[in-house]
Amino acid sequence: MKIHMTSVFVDDQAVAHRFYTEVLGFVTKYDVPIGEDRWLTVVSADDPDGTQLLLEPSSHPAARAYKDALVADGIPATQFAVDDVQAEYDRLIALGVRFTQPPTEMGPVTTAVFDDTCGNLIQIATVPDM
Repeated sequence: MKIHMTSVFVDDQAVAHRFYTEVLGFVTKYDVPIGEDRWLTVVSADDPDGTQLLLEPSSHPAARAYKDALVADGIPATQFAVDDVQAEYDRLIALGVRFTQPPTEMGPVTTAVFDDTCGNLIQIATVPDM
């Protein structure tokens, strides 16, 4: 068994798609219209056959409450691995991304948390091989 797909709830799929592709650097895997919404997934440009991230509409009342509660408590919705948190932080700051936590060392792990402009906090982390 392996993780094939995971998702984040987003307020607006078009805004999320732009942010996740143009700012974060992911690439579109699937973009299929489904009624008013889309089956919209992105993947790492470095691993196009890897785990997909579904940009899931957050129109369901439970999804909105869940997202709001996570953000209010400062809890990231998901985490992305990066080779160098400080370098990625600097790149994203230059692109106007708002961070709620700057790069912070926590033992062998370095993390930072940013606002994805779609209602989520996202953590980036550099984790040594364990």
